[in-house]
Amino acid sequence: MLTLILLELRKLLTSRSARLALAVSFLLPLLWAAAPRMNMLLGDLALVSGWQLPAVSIGVAVQFMLPLFIALTVAEMIGSEVSQGTLAPLLLRPVGRTHVIASKLAVALLFPFLLVAVTVLGSLLAGIPRGFGAFTGGTGMGPGLFVGVGQLGSGAALAEMLRGSFLAGVMLMPIAALSLLFGVLTLNTAAATLATLAALNIMRLLVVFPESVQRILLTSHFALYAEQGSVVGSVTLLLIYTAGFGLMAIFAFDRRDV
Repeated sequence: MLTLILLELRKLLTSRSARLALAVSFLLPLLWAAAPRMNMLLGDLALVSGWQLPAVSIGVAVQFMLPLFIALTVAEMIGSEVSQGTLAPLLLRPVGRTHVIASKLAVALLFPFLLVAVTVLGSLLAGIPRGFGAFTGGTGMGPGLFVGVGQLGSGAALAEMLRGSFLAGVMLMPIAALSLLFGVLTLNTAAATLATLAALNIMRLLVVFPESVQRILLTSHFALYAEQGSVVGSVTLLLIYTAGFGLMAIFAFDRRDV
């Protein structure tokens, strides 16, 4: 199983879509950190520390860019192998179908964390001119968000950033599992990507429904990285989504003629 996971990870990291996604996620924070009107994103709140840029970068990217990258790259894990004719020979080897799709699922769920990691890395590099010492304010991922609750030390800022970055990866995991499911169902990269993005947009449109409905929507938890207090409920729901989509992908793959 570990061998299959490493194989899938190598294939993912050598794919052009994954490399492009990682490169763009790394470079964009460097660009918008120098944008003269970037403070308009925060209601003219001036950024005073490099520790604040990761929250800005994640907040901007999570609206469309990161879901798009995840949907496309994960869908390609199935679609490209089908189009190139490499998936069927793989299934002829003495390895179970469940192991094959489970290894793809494991790598797919890792990809959001890789994207968030390079986004944060690019943000920290862009934040060097602002410094990483103690400052008055917040990281955007802790109490008081960017306003903060007083002076924040470097250690506390780092802890808030790591917590928020991990939660950002968790909130994007269901998208990866959903894209893999659509990849299995359609066996086509473009169709699976469009289906994933359409599902997310439909969930966003359900904002007109009662709050009791909104609370169970995946897209209602896309600000998890900045949530304060207990996040157990949100994390539990996101893990349920991830497990549900993942198990459906495994079930469908076991019965899919490829």
